[in-house]
Amino acid sequence: MDDHVGASSLARLLTGWREGAGAGASAQAALTGRIATLLADGRLAVGTRVPSERELAVALGVGRGTVAAAYQELREDGYLVRRRGSGTWTASPAAPPTGVGTSPAALDGSLHAGATGVAPFAPMGTPTVRAGERAVIDLAHAAPWAPMEAVTAATQRALAELPMHLASTGYDVLGLPSLREAVAGRLTAQGLRTSPDEVMITAGAQHAHSLVARTLVRPGDRVLIEQPTYPGAIDLCRHTSARAVPVAMVEDAATGRPGWDLDALAAAMRAATPTLGYLVADHQNPTGAVMPPETRAAVVAAAGRHGVALVVDDCLREMWLDAPVPPPLGAWAGAGGTPVITTGGLSKTVWGGLRIGWLRAPRTLLRRIAAARSSDDISTPVLEQLVAVGLVERLDELVEESRRVLTHRRDHLRAALARALPEWRVPAPSGGFSLWVDLGVPRSSALVEAAGRVGVHLAAGPRFATGGAYEQYLRLPYTLSPDALDDAVARLAEAWDSLGVGTSSLTTVV
Repeated sequence: MDDHVGASSLARLLTGWREGAGAGASAQAALTGRIATLLADGRLAVGTRVPSERELAVALGVGRGTVAAAYQELREDGYLVRRRGSGTWTASPAAPPTGVGTSPAALDGSLHAGATGVAPFAPMGTPTVRAGERAVIDLAHAAPWAPMEAVTAATQRALAELPMHLASTGYDVLGLPSLREAVAGRLTAQGLRTSPDEVMITAGAQHAHSLVARTLVRPGDRVLIEQPTYPGAIDLCRHTSARAVPVAMVEDAATGRPGWDLDALAAAMRAATPTLGYLVADHQNPTGAVMPPETRAAVVAAAGRHGVALVVDDCLREMWLDAPVPPPLGAWAGAGGTPVITTGGLSKTVWGGLRIGWLRAPRTLLRRIAAARSSDDISTPVLEQLVAVGLVERLDELVEESRRVLTHRRDHLRAALARALPEWRVPAPSGGFSLWVDLGVPRSSALVEAAGRVGVHLAAGPRFATGGAYEQYLRLPYTLSPDALDDAVARLAEAWDSLGVGTSSLTTVV
């Protein structure tokens, strides 16, 4: 079946497409820029057939020549390709967009790209800038920088231990026993009783999610997700041809913070009969919400009543800043009940370049996952697993230092936003890596484009949802240095001012 987007669906994604263009920009330029933005941040998937020029022109209420010119420019830049007899399809440019230079530049805690290029949501190699251009500050990604001493020491120790493993095949679909024991011990200490034979080591947490989906989800199945949620969960539904069932997060009346609507979750499980539910119970991405213990118990009970397996993304649970979080959601699952699969990894606690993750599942289900994995992915590299053993042993020390740094940067960014953009509402998350900012008006995608012109990469609110929702929101990571954050906020204020939105009555929450 073709992966395609209809004219009305694309028009919804393009809502407000004229607003992000610079002053004096033509309708064609505005349309080109917004379609490129949708492709860059993943809301419009690569390999999708787009509507004809005529169909999109009718849906947008513009002349066909405007759409034709936009499509032509996107084809020249590599974002679209025409296939004889089958229409026009989205593509990923082999080279950076027009305006990206070739000379590297440096900025503490940021990535760099051409000042006029479109910011990709997922990392696409090493971006660069032209000499004399402003270095681009990356606020599209929320990830830590490596603790160099700890990673170097763990790598040296791993190299010393590697010869002991060279006499074996190096294949173990579940992972090294020493690392599985370390992970099981850590989960048990957190309140989720785990034995090593319930753990599989993967190439990152996203790999773990993919393995679970490959084992449990079939094309056409429904997958329950939070709304907003981690973009990787939305992408995984698309890649497995599953149908996402979004359940909106709600604002807690007492605290003003986002939370879970238990009645809505239970109703979705009952009515939609999803095969799988994906949840982030601790420092939910992007809202930063933490699920209360009583809600955890009720969610697991509801999943059990309706036969919904749960996969719980615990990658951020250790990144609490104000107070420790409750035990993992899986701790409320009883033996023989609905399976609760817990995933985690070192990408958020240590470094994204160390592709080590894990999943914890009941033994019977773990054997099914292992069988599905072994058909094309025999095992996780031994050397990386040995490095991970040394880092897991030091994880308490490493995470404690990260918490100290992140707490300061979270508070620094909120204070800077309060001074420069007081009309934005900026709640303080109790942990995680980012702020979920309420702009007061639905201009997130327009701001992404305007910020790109002043050298700031952003991820628009709709990237974290289905159907173009959350245009009023923006995720802003606080993982960069204070100096980089100050620079970013100054540029954001400049970009916001260029949109001519004006000041709303909203103020920063303290």
